[in-house]
Amino acid sequence: MLPTNKMANAIRALAMDAVQQANSGHPGMPMGMAEIAVALWARHYRHNPADPRWINRDRFVLSNGHGSMLHYALLHLTGHDLPMDEIRHFRQLHSKTPGHPEVEVTPGIETTTGPLGQGLTNAVGMALAEKLLAAEFNRPGFAVVDHHTYVFVGDGCLMEGISHEACSLAGTLRLSKLIVLYDDNGISIDGHVEGWFQDDTPKRFEAYGWNVIRSVDGHDVDAVDAAIAAAKKSDRPTLICCKTVIGKGSPNKAGTHDVHGAALGDKEIAATREALNWSSAPFEIPADVYAAWDAKAQGQRMQGEWDALLNAYSERYPQQAGELLRRMQGELPGNFNETVATYIAACVEKKETVATRKASQNAIQALAPVLPEFLGGSADLTGSNLTNWKECVAVRADQPGNHINYGVREFGMSAMMNGIALHGGYIPFGATFLTFSDYSRNALRMAALMKIRSIFVFTHDSIGLGEDGPTHQSVEHVSSLRLIPNLDNWRPCDTVESAVAWEQAVKRRNGPTTLIFSRQNLPYQERTKEQIADIQRGGYVLRDTADAKAILMATGSEVDLAVKAADELAKLGVPVRVVSMPSTDVFDRQDAAYKARVLQKGVPRVAVEAGVTGLWYKYVGLDGAVVGIDAFGESAPAGVLFKHFGFTTEKVVAAVQSVIA
Repeated sequence: MLPTNKMANAIRALAMDAVQQANSGHPGMPMGMAEIAVALWARHYRHNPADPRWINRDRFVLSNGHGSMLHYALLHLTGHDLPMDEIRHFRQLHSKTPGHPEVEVTPGIETTTGPLGQGLTNAVGMALAEKLLAAEFNRPGFAVVDHHTYVFVGDGCLMEGISHEACSLAGTLRLSKLIVLYDDNGISIDGHVEGWFQDDTPKRFEAYGWNVIRSVDGHDVDAVDAAIAAAKKSDRPTLICCKTVIGKGSPNKAGTHDVHGAALGDKEIAATREALNWSSAPFEIPADVYAAWDAKAQGQRMQGEWDALLNAYSERYPQQAGELLRRMQGELPGNFNETVATYIAACVEKKETVATRKASQNAIQALAPVLPEFLGGSADLTGSNLTNWKECVAVRADQPGNHINYGVREFGMSAMMNGIALHGGYIPFGATFLTFSDYSRNALRMAALMKIRSIFVFTHDSIGLGEDGPTHQSVEHVSSLRLIPNLDNWRPCDTVESAVAWEQAVKRRNGPTTLIFSRQNLPYQERTKEQIADIQRGGYVLRDTADAKAILMATGSEVDLAVKAADELAKLGVPVRVVSMPSTDVFDRQDAAYKARVLQKGVPRVAVEAGVTGLWYKYVGLDGAVVGIDAFGESAPAGVLFKHFGFTTEKVVAAVQSVIA
């Protein structure tokens, strides 16, 4: 049996060599957490390097993602498809070893981390998904969903406010398969943390309802091993507090912030090699070390045992087995399209005038019976966001369900949803007021970066919120969200557009979606079947006329205003086309011919939206006009505010007249 210190030193050598070659990176954490990694990955972590997407694998999240070389070293050593050439190209263009771990870039990476605290919060979502799936699919003698979620965190992750949001909820929900190993080294970029971080972390987590294992020597593999074994027996999530020395092994830089985020330098690396008795050349690993780390045979054995269990489960419970596999593969049920079509036809027949937040709830109600993978929720605004449905069941510690009361935790909710989506088996959606999307923003950005199917529902979308005033009235938010690459934003104008927006969000598998809804009632708009089909293209001609002298485009609550203005302009002998643009992001991806057909060249354009005006000039041009609001709102009834800020038929008519003059 190879000594564990030699296994740990392999991690240290790879980390310091890769960072040195790149002249960029963070060697301190990998060197300090090396023994913790040995204890977890060599003795507890269930994975199969030959199949990194095995359904029942344990999930490992490096929340302190700046120490990415720790994860890359582990993946390489255990036999994943990450050859040494990729380690040599750490932090280089198009390598599989980017500066921070990125899902779908490196085999074996479960989530993209780097913004501290979010990896931990993703892991809470993963652990929740595991618990709910196990409750739904496991049967006596058939624990087909049975795995742990392990997280490495540092002081920075625990300083971030999102860690409070997520870990509080994890304790409340008693996510016992969640095990967090805390690298308590007392160092951050600025130096020793006691000047700005003196939390009693164990007491804090005990207050959350966690099982806490204190004062573990993080450089003692057996001690960490024993702590993990004890954690696996707890009925609560566990925090293992590991005392470590950052940069362990470096004679002159260990225990200082100098080793946190910079290469050690050739002289210090040579001194470290001598201190560790590591004689191998850079990027060379002895055969006995590879043999000790190799997890391929064990991984294939574990997955083979699970495959046999799944086969027996499939014979006994064929419907459940098929459903579990379908959902973990992210496929929609065969009757989804038919359900959507039936519901849209019902919307056309009813012609309801309702708030689009209510139209959204109606769509959820229609889709939920055929989408058991729906996992909804709200950040303490369920009665306002309307993300519940008649048959939904609230998730509690002792009650599996499909609707989560996240509490006032918008950021935590959004990052947990990302973890749920990454785990698989569910399509998560969660809601808050649009103005609080600011709290969630970095999680939305991470969802877009990872290209995952998280659905963010934002209601009360403009000054139409009314009396709550400018603190709650979204002005800049819709345009701001449109700036995030790979994030599709939908602001529908009525029941039909709301239904299509939900359909497209559910069908989309290569990125997240925001669904932006009104508080106030919006009238139904008449359409042909062809127009309904074009909604999914993001923008389409809603009202047309021969020889249009101008194009009026609008979104959400302003579409009806554009229609009314078109009627007034017709009376004045000014025919105009009305374009509804529920998703500029989707419209922008359409082919040039379609876009030119909707927005005819050479025809003056006016855009109308109850938000900031800047984005719209890419559609109307510098000679066009935008009816918007480039100021914060006021506290008053919605109708008063729309009139006060110029969202009137007269104002839109005047804008059209100005561009055709």
